[in-house]
Amino acid sequence: MYPVRGARSAEVALFDLRGRLVRGLVDADLPAGTHTAVWNGRDDTGGETASGIYLYRLRADGGSEVRKMTLLR
Repeated sequence: MYPVRGARSAEVALFDLRGRLVRGLVDADLPAGTHTAVWNGRDDTGGETASGIYLYRLRADGGSEVRKMTLLR
């Protein structure tokens, strides 16, 4: 979950450890509040991704945050 403080553009994107875009999850104007994005483990072409560590980037409210996550199959 991630908070959005006002009706603003929000983006959530997933990257592999080499920095390549794996999947864009959210790219929308969202109202203020807390929102949830769910990743089904597939890339932008619909192919399954491998187990491993991925990075996700949230851009909202004029800021950006990057965090790690682990996909286990």
